Amino acid sequence: MARHHFVPTARFEIEIGTDSLVLEIASGDSVITTTLDAAGFGGDGEQHAPRGNPMTGPFFVTGAEPGDALLVTIERMTPNRKTGWTYSPLAPGVLDPSVLAELPKRERYEWAIDAEAGTVKLLEPTDRIKDWSFPLAPMLGCFGVAPERGHAISTATSGAYGGNMDYRLFGPGAPTAFPVFVDGALFFLGDGHACQGDGEIAGTGVETSFEVEFSVKLVKRLGLRWPRCETETDLLAIAAGRPLDQPLQFATTELLRSVGEDLGVNPVEASHLLGQAVRYDIANVFNPAYCVAARLAKTELTRPMSLLART
Repeated sequence: MARHHFVPTARFEIEIGTDSLVLEIASGDSVITTTLDAAGFGGDGEQHAPRGNPMTGPFFVTGAEPGDALLVTIERMTPNRKTGWTYSPLAPGVLDPSVLAELPKRERYEWAIDAEAGTVKLLEPTDRIKDWSFPLAPMLGCFGVAPERGHAISTATSGAYGGNMDYRLFGPGAPTAFPVFVDGALFFLGDGHACQGDGEIAGTGVETSFEVEFSVKLVKRLGLRWPRCETETDLLAIAAGRPLDQPLQFATTELLRSVGEDLGVNPVEASHLLGQAVRYDIANVFNPAYCVAARLAKTELTRPMSLLART
């Protein structure tokens, strides 16, 4: 197991595909690197890539083959500048159309990031909200592996390979397994947020750049169809599509498969568990593909579903 330090320079991708690798790593390795914000700005405050979620990567994982799963754990996300930005008011797609004419024009707002205090706060708030602050809760908006069939897909959207899922639980300490579609997996990451609610309903989180440390483990022949994740409290599957019922169906089906395979039960038996215990998060309703996560609480009953037990 090796610990790599990778410093990205002039190359950042706004498509996820089978681009030339930037670094070859092995299962069990970790990498310390940096990401740009969604508009291409880095820790030095300079723009290094065009806007549109430029990615750091791809990282080639030795031995990864189609049908395997790449288990990625974000070990640490440290903001490498003291500001971030959002847009407001809320995105039109999440509001009743009858109120849209009453809303002001969407504008960019700057936020102060206080890593020591663990807070984010508007830099120029109105008097009414001058005391508002929110917990610093870093997460990756966009990460994943190269899609199948040699596709190159915009970092604005998402699919079975991951991508721009914008799910607030994709932060440090939550191992996420991606289905591998090409040799080497080709892992990308970027679009870090200092804070974000469910759905990314403002069209942004608090967008900023980060130093990120991540580790990878290869799980052979796991046969995932959609990404799965394990948080401190939950096991989940996440899927993308549109309209909103499509990713809900995909995520539920992936979780149903996981329950059946890991607990050794049939679809009727698995349905008894999901019907009483499943929880849903609307991960994103701003991007071209919406994302829904289907979750089960970690209990003694669901313990065999652990991703970590497979490594």
